[in-house]
Amino acid sequence: MTDFHNSFTDVLSWKFAITLLIKIPPHLRCVATLPWEMFQQDSAPAHRARDTIKLLQRETLAFISPDLWPPNSPDLNPVDYKIWGVMQDRVYQKKVKDVNELRERLVEVWARLQQNVIDDAIYQWRRRVRACVRARGGHFEYLL
Repeated sequence: MTDFHNSFTDVLSWKFAITLLIKIPPHLRCVATLPWEMFQQDSAPAHRARDTIKLLQRETLAFISPDLWPPNSPDLNPVDYKIWGVMQDRVYQKKVKDVNELRERLVEVWARLQQNVIDDAIYQWRRRVRACVRARGGHFEYLL
C-alpha cells in the first residue's frame, strides 16, 4: 500500500478521496472562480474524514468545512430540495416495471433535465442558507 492509502482512516474515505482525485479535479479546480461559487458536500462519514477534509481544503478554492455545515441538511442541498423531486415526478409519470427500467428512466430523465431547473435550485440556495441562519440552524422552511 502507498503512503497515500495508509493516511486514510477507513476504506470509504479512501475510496471517496480516490474518486475526488481521479474523476473530479478538473471541475473542483474551476469551482469558486466566481465569488458566489463554492464546494459543498454532506456529512457522510467518508466526507467528514480528516484526510478527506485536508484533501478538499488543498484542492478546492472555496470549501465549506464540516464544522460549519449543519450535520443533516437536505434543505440546504440543491439536489435534495429541488432536483430529486423534479426527477422523481418525471421518472414515475408511468409505472416502472423493474429495476432495469428504473435505471434507464433515471439516466434518460437526468440527460434531459433542463439547465434552468439546476439554475433555479442553485439560485434558491443563498436564500435557504440565510433562512437557516435566521432560524439558528433549526427548521426554516416557514421563513422562505
